[in-house]
Amino acid sequence: MGNRLFQEARDSVEQALAYATEENIAVAKNNLSSAFANANLAEQRQLSGMQKKLQQAEQSVRL
Repeated sequence: MGNRLFQEARDSVEQALAYATEENIAVAKNNLSSAFANANLAEQRQLSGMQKKLQQAEQSVRL
């Protein structure tokens, strides 16, 4: 089944990247935070990559 929090974070980041609204980005950031606290090292690396993509999307929304 895998890590449910990781899956939720991945899904919400995908949603935020597809539809970059402040609300979607906020949800994704929250889910990333929750997932990171409960992730193993490999998952943490993937989550860090997702976080970088999300930060780029957030910057483009603010422009």
